[in-house]
Amino acid sequence: MSFQVACKQDLSPGNARMVTLQNSEGKELDIAIICDTEGDWYAIDDLCTHGEVSLSEGDIGKACVECWAHGAQFNLKTGEETLPAVSPVKTYPLKLEDQSVLVDLDS
Repeated sequence: MSFQVACKQDLSPGNARMVTLQNSEGKELDIAIICDTEGDWYAIDDLCTHGEVSLSEGDIGKACVECWAHGAQFNLKTGEETLPAVSPVKTYPLKLEDQSVLVDLDS
């Protein structure tokens, strides 16, 4: 595993931000860093698999995010989706260290 700093650990519960990170192959990926309403942290692909809009702008709940455009919901732990989305989003290992959020894009 190769963790990299994604952002500061400064989101309040129920908020998210999009960051662009680079994997080990040099590909840039837009990642949603999410602090859910319970204060748990997650990293998922930022793009909704249904409407191709930013999930970091969606409504955050307990271990889930709802796409603001069409209401598809994604489980932040597994990436599993509800209709109208028909495919999950990728989730990434995340850890909190020294007031930073670190994400592993290569696992």
